[in-house]
Formats: sequence, structure tokens, C-alpha cells
Amino acid sequence: MDHQLIHLSNGIRVLLKPADTVVSHACILINAGTRDELPHQYGMAHFIEHLLFKRTERRNTNQILNRLELVGADLNAYTTKEYTCIHASFLKEHLTRVLDLFEDIIFHSVYPEAEMEKERGVILDEIASYQDSPEDAIADDFEDMLFEKHALGHNILGTNESLNAIKREDIFEFLNENYCTDQIVLAITGNYEWAKIKTLAEGILDKIPANLSKRKRSMPVDYRPSRKKTEKPIVQTHVSLGNVAYSLHDDRKTGLMVLNNLLGGMGMSSRLNLQIREKYGIAYTIESNYTPYTDTGLFSIYYGTDEDKAHKALKLVNRELKKLRDTKLGVLQLYQAKQKFIGQIALGEENRMGVLISMAKNLLDYGKINTLEEVVEKINKVTAEELLAIANEIFDETQISELAFVPEQE
Repeated sequence: MDHQLIHLSNGIRVLLKPADTVVSHACILINAGTRDELPHQYGMAHFIEHLLFKRTERRNTNQILNRLELVGADLNAYTTKEYTCIHASFLKEHLTRVLDLFEDIIFHSVYPEAEMEKERGVILDEIASYQDSPEDAIADDFEDMLFEKHALGHNILGTNESLNAIKREDIFEFLNENYCTDQIVLAITGNYEWAKIKTLAEGILDKIPANLSKRKRSMPVDYRPSRKKTEKPIVQTHVSLGNVAYSLHDDRKTGLMVLNNLLGGMGMSSRLNLQIREKYGIAYTIESNYTPYTDTGLFSIYYGTDEDKAHKALKLVNRELKKLRDTKLGVLQLYQAKQKFIGQIALGEENRMGVLISMAKNLLDYGKINTLEEVVEKINKVTAEELLAIANEIFDETQISELAFVPEQE
């Protein structure tokens, strides 16, 4: 086993992945994101992520930020639809400093009104910046369109209106409902003995009162494909198209990952890149993505192109999808698709922070950690027949939604 795990008495899980390195990494992953926000809380999860660095019962903003930076460490955080993550990279000897700060900002932040107003302004600027970036905005708007009237269907940043409406008491309401101790994983990788990690984690985190989750997430239902075109003050046309897809717990997830990687995943040799960019020179960026969630998923294709080339680009994309629906992969094609995907996953193991966060997610999602060998075994079991069936379901032209941002007409 390449890791060790303990459940603290309050439900927090602590994970160590030993590594013979000078630089260590740590993260706290919380199973709480924007899908857990109530309508009057839109933007809350991300707002809290910002405010965690502002003031605690023991530290002011400068003390929080300098606590790690003064020893050359890096501290950061991010929010997704389902998770909030705080992570740090640091020299081995500073682990106690890191864990003490993690515990302080997550469990003892005080969210003063003055800091709330400052961060509100920062995020409002972030929203404005995002709206000026159509390639980013269209991805979020497309997801909102697919999951309309569901908790997954609103922007992580929230809106100007929702952000301005958040009150201090709303923050504590969200924290109490979603920052639950049995939904938190502390993960560490570095050159440490397990006995030291266990003693340190128990000393710092075991004193946190248990707050066990009672939350139930609602599953999206009644997906209906739609097509929408929006005029924007832009030069190029930007397009997102796709379909709802498989959840984290669906056995077909692995097959769709292989298929997505073949179609428009990492690298320059994807089918979409070879056809639309390399052969016809239509789009600088074209890619496909598959995002599995707890109870659903999203498959999407994005490209940006000149307005007069948009129709041809869409025609070529649909042609590639039709090929995958109509023609089963040959033995060599299937082998190459698997080898490419396995190689990319193996290279990803070099990103130690990425691996650590992935292991923490495994614990939250599945209650166990999937090893690289287990992942490879699942990929190798995928058959051409399975991929054909997946393509005919997920790439069904009658179920595809499309969102286009087009230049404003004079």
C-alpha cells in the first residue's frame, strides 16, 4: 500500500502518501461546493474560499498570508461545483506550521463585515473579467443551460445581485450545513513517518467538534436538449455543444473518458484537432471535455472560429461524432486510444499535488483510493462494443445541446 489513512474521532480523515522528497504538499478537501448553495446563497462557496484568508480568532490577514510565505511556502485554494480545496507546498520541516494554519482558517475564521465588503468588490471585478473572456464564460453558461433550474446550473462566482445579497449570518448557515467533519479529508505527501503524522493530526484536528453531514444533494432530472445563440461584443464566434453524461459511480464512466480523450482530449493528435485545426485550419482551439459529478455528468465540445467559418466547423464536428456513432473502433485504434490515455494518466503522476488532491477526492467520492494499477485495469477492460454504445447514447444528435456566442450585428 502506498498510503496510510486514519479516521479521527470527529470524522475527519487524514491521509499520508510517503515520498522521499525535500518539498512536501498538503491539502484539505471539503465536500462542499456551489451545488450545495440555496438560491439566496449563489456564489457563497467561492466567497467563503476568499474570506478564509482574511481574519481568524488568532490572526489578521497579514499574519495569515505571511505565515507560510515567510518560509517560502505556497498557499492557495479553489472552489468547484462540488468541492472546496485549500492546498500548500512547502519544505518538509514546516508541516506543523501548515496544518496549524489550515485548522485556523477553516475552523476559526470570523468573517468580519469590513473584509466581506472588500472581497465582495474583488469578486465583482472577477465576474466582470470573466464576462470579458468568452471562452471561459461560454463553458459556464453552457453548463447552466444543461442544468437549468438545478443547483449545478449556476456560475461558481455567483452574480452581482446574489453576491451583494449575502449576509454574514448566511455564511455561518452555509458552513454549518456543508463544512461537515465527515466530509473533510486532510491529505499530505512528503518524507514523513506515519506515527508523526498521526500524532500531529490528532493534536491539531481531533479537538474540532464533530459536525456530521445531514445534507442530501438532489439529482438533476428532465434534461431537454436546447439550442441558443447570444450576441456579444466579440470578434469570433464561440461554440459549446454537448450532452448530460455519466456520474462518478457509473461503470460506463471509464469508457466515456477513453472516448473523450480520443475525440478531443489532451494533445495535438485528437480527432477534432487533426480535422478542424490541422487539416482545415478553422479553429485555433478545439477540445472536448467530460466532467463526472456525484450523480450526473457533462460532456462538451468547445471551439472558437471566425464567424464565416462557424457553419463549416460545426459540420466537421458533427461528422466526427457521427463516425464514432456509426463505426466501431478497430483493434489497433482501440489499443492506441487506450495506450495514449494510460500514458497521459501515468505522466500525471509526476504532479504530486494533483495526485494528492485526486486521492482525497477518491476518499470523498468512493470511500477508498483507486490505485494507478486499478485505473489501468479498468481502461484495458473497455471494449470497442462498449465505446460504440456510449457514442450512440452521449453523441446522439437529437440529444445534443448547443450554445453559441456570436459577434453583435450592426
